Amino acid sequence: MTAKDIMTSNVVVVNQDATIKEIAEIFLKNRIGGVPVVDEENKIVGIISETDIIQKEKNVNIPSFINILQGYIFFDSFKEVEEDIRKIAAYKARDIMSKDVMTVKEDDSVEYVANEMIKKSINRVPVVDDNNYIKGIICRYDLIKAMYK
Repeated sequence: MTAKDIMTSNVVVVNQDATIKEIAEIFLKNRIGGVPVVDEENKIVGIISETDIIQKEKNVNIPSFINILQGYIFFDSFKEVEEDIRKIAAYKARDIMSKDVMTVKEDDSVEYVANEMIKKSINRVPVVDDNNYIKGIICRYDLIKAMYK
């Protein structure tokens, strides 16, 4: 069995200028946890996952003091919180994507794909042709489905 046999061919991708908000909406709408990032020629240049977004957002300063008093909430510095929210909204895929993307070819064996995904602790791997155009994507779910079909 090869990568072509188990890959998902209809791949959701984002371009390098997609915002975090747009990417999060794509994740939620499609019930996926990551997408390849493509350039203007539709060639893969990176991959972005929910982990990338969460790691970026964990660097946001959360108010150190929240006081609930008589039904009101007071932040120690609402201006700082507002500024951090604006920073997050300004991030693009190119700013937070993983650029060192493992890819496989359609004729690579499923065993090879599975072993590499486990060895590198990755959840999804794009399937590309010789010119780096995306042909499909394989996630761990696809591997499990192939094993128990």
